[in-house]
Parts: sequence; C-alpha cells; structure tokens
Amino acid sequence: MKLSHADFVLGLHPSSRGFGWILFDGPNSAFDWGIADVPSHRNSKVLARVVRLIKKYQPKILVLEAVDGNDTRRAARIRKLSHSIAERAEKLGIGVRFYSRDEIRQTFAADNATTREQIAAAVAKQIDVLAPRLPRSRKIWEAENPSLALFCAAASVLTHYATYHS
Repeated sequence: MKLSHADFVLGLHPSSRGFGWILFDGPNSAFDWGIADVPSHRNSKVLARVVRLIKKYQPKILVLEAVDGNDTRRAARIRKLSHSIAERAEKLGIGVRFYSRDEIRQTFAADNATTREQIAAAVAKQIDVLAPRLPRSRKIWEAENPSLALFCAAASVLTHYATYHS
C-alpha cells in the first residue's frame, strides 16, 4: 500500500539494534511510528527496511540526527549507515535534513531537557500518543532501551518543525 502526502516528514534514528522511526503529517501530529529490530546488525538490511518505509510513505523530508561533529559519539558503523540512508533518500527525491545534538537540546531547552531521557519525556508530553512507549529511566549498568530510538527520531522531527515553522 502506497500513501502519498506532500507534507510527510519522516524521522529516523539508527541505533546499534536497528532504528526508530516516526512519520509526521504536520507539527505535533504523529501519523505512524515504529522500532525496527535488525538482529544481524548489517547496514544493508537496515538500509533496505528504510527504503521500504520511504517508498511506502513517500515523505517530503527525511530528518536524521547529525552524526558528524564535536557533539556526537556515534559508532563508525552508525555514521556510515546514516550517510548511506541520506544518500539513498536523496536519490529517491527526498529532501534530507540533519540536526545536531545541540540543536535538538536547544529545541527542548524550555523543558530543561538536556539528556536523551529528559528529551524523550519532553517529546512524550508534546506527542501524547507516544507517552505509553516512554522507556523508564535506566540504571547506569543497563543498556539503552531500544524504544529510545523512536523518541530520538521524534525529537529530530520536532527540531525540524521548530526550525522551519517558527
């Protein structure tokens, strides 16, 4: 099933276990979302799933967190994957926007949110349908909850809307 909407904005957040994604059809209006677990950790499999999402929804813009720069500590595999996703999206005629962690933090500064968990809580306040998926605070010895990738993707899209629609 193909859908087409001129104002769809797709946010993606690659992680060590796959990626989180969210599709908006307007500011604060989440249309669909999910978390893709890719057990083999192969970039080609993640890229294929992303391309299926793009072809299904045909978004106008793809939003990603910037992976290059001083304020990122992303693994080399994730950096390469993010660039591959951006290149593929552009080949499919989709505009791509990157936002740095600092830009995302600035978007949520009014909520005093600086960490990923705090930003996720601020996202859950703005997009109430996501609130039930908000992961509990993790202990320092626990791995990051995979659903946090969904909230990171949403935070990137909300940053996009704050930047271009304010």
